Amino acid sequence: MNSINVLIIEDTPAESDALIEVLTENNYSIVGVARTNAEALQLFYNNPVDIVVIDVFLNGSPDGISFAETINAVPNASKPFVFLTSSKDRQIFERAKLTQPFSFLMKPFNELEILYALEMAVEKFYKQPNVFLSDDQDTVIGQDYLFIKKNKALKKVLLADIIYVEVEDRYCKIVTTAEKFLILMSLSKIMELLNPKTFCRTHRNFLINIEKIIEIVPQDNQIWLENNHSVILSDKYKDFSNQFKILK
Repeated sequence: MNSINVLIIEDTPAESDALIEVLTENNYSIVGVARTNAEALQLFYNNPVDIVVIDVFLNGSPDGISFAETINAVPNASKPFVFLTSSKDRQIFERAKLTQPFSFLMKPFNELEILYALEMAVEKFYKQPNVFLSDDQDTVIGQDYLFIKKNKALKKVLLADIIYVEVEDRYCKIVTTAEKFLILMSLSKIMELLNPKTFCRTHRNFLINIEKIIEIVPQDNQIWLENNHSVILSDKYKDFSNQFKILK
């Protein structure tokens, strides 16, 4: 499991330090702090960035907006971003609005406002059409990972780290290499959102990542997975193993 990676573009050390303190306390990972547009682009294209916090003005020029315009212009390169500014210039706001930021916040930033802004930006940007949002945990599934809101933090879970999913009453338990999550979503709904070439059903209550299989024991109706986990293999789903090349 990884934290959500944030790039900060801010030329005032005191303000970037304050952002770093708030975000790291809430389980975000800071991939870098850029003081100029050039530094920002270099960090953006050379690091795994999930979201960007951008100061509109860098060294007196609206280079933060220029950065947003640049990443928006490259297909499939854009990421969600939030603007911070102390400027009350309407023309600057209108130019910034054209880049479609997820929030436009005034300085000095409020801790809850920035946390809420980042959370909403992540959910809106990475959300898929059929995502189920529960009261206590929000789950947003992207192409390679899912975001799960747990307490105050958003956790980023790589799909490749999921070992299996198990039904528990009205919930599903997602077991990863590092942690377990309980979400209010049906197994059939999860199956719709995950790649069927990687995740296969072995029982009405189990969905497994086939890349995590260690051993299949058909006579015992059992599959052993990484980290010493085992799941049931029911007769109904035994033909899933036909996709493997078996040497005899």
